Amino acid sequence: MKRITTVIIALIFAISIIIGLLIALIYINHKINLSKEDKKFIPMGQIINVNGHSMHIYTEGKGEVPLVFMSGGGTSSPTLDFKSLYSLLSDNYKIVVIEKFGYGFSDIVDTPRDIDSILNDTRQALSLANIKGPYILFPHSMSGLEALYWSQLYPKEVKGIVGLDMAFPKAYENYKINTPLIKISSVASKLGITRLIPSLSESDAIKYGTLTDDEKDLYKTIFYRRTATSTMLNEVLEVKNNAKKVSQNTIPNIPVLMFVSNGIGTGWNENDWKKIQKIMAKELKNSQIIYLNCSHYVHDIEYKKIAKLSSNFIEKIKR
Repeated sequence: MKRITTVIIALIFAISIIIGLLIALIYINHKINLSKEDKKFIPMGQIINVNGHSMHIYTEGKGEVPLVFMSGGGTSSPTLDFKSLYSLLSDNYKIVVIEKFGYGFSDIVDTPRDIDSILNDTRQALSLANIKGPYILFPHSMSGLEALYWSQLYPKEVKGIVGLDMAFPKAYENYKINTPLIKISSVASKLGITRLIPSLSESDAIKYGTLTDDEKDLYKTIFYRRTATSTMLNEVLEVKNNAKKVSQNTIPNIPVLMFVSNGIGTGWNENDWKKIQKIMAKELKNSQIIYLNCSHYVHDIEYKKIAKLSSNFIEKIKR
């Protein structure tokens, strides 16, 4: 019996050593690749110092009312993720892509991710970049909360909202945060385990959008640096509180155009996701829903349709 126990312990020890060595090799390979990729990791836009940290803002085009693109939770490269859409709008409008801390070329920081802090970061970055409102906000997914909160606190700064399958407070009422899975994803990303599964870096922007080969390569470079960052993790852990705060305030009567997906990629089935959107549309009063038969990253798939309808919407509310 003792011999069997000794053998089992020895096997467990040997397996642990092998796993440890494999993880060490994966991590070393990751660090080597990060070093090689450093020359590619060059900001596409402007770096703004916000509270002692670097925040990246990308701009292109000209126009009276800036279109501010706000990424969904966990999007590695907001600037490239939105490119297929904003490249169709930049001839007539000023495009602004905000990369929150922990995303894209912005710093990974350990600062509060409550909705007040996130919105303050965004507004301060725009102010320091001398990009003045009022703005038309283009929030995707979780950034819908920030866009709504922005319109609640500073209604004169928000001319309108174009929701790109944006989330609303009701979507988070029964939302269960899988903290262990999120933390495991964060550790896997830091160790470079994500490199073992190349398909993970194949975002919808890469699969369906209009990115060039160089831009696709850059997206992957950013992906291995900005996936499940600690800042993103803190943001997700705070989302229920943020949603509750937004739900406690009255939403001003501003025009809202809502592009709604078929629910795939949202964590909801199609009927429930559309139901949430319909309920919110009634509360918004001055809103319109456009249903799209595609998954959650609507701007990477139906960018032509969204650009056309968004342009019509913008011209109406500019008057």
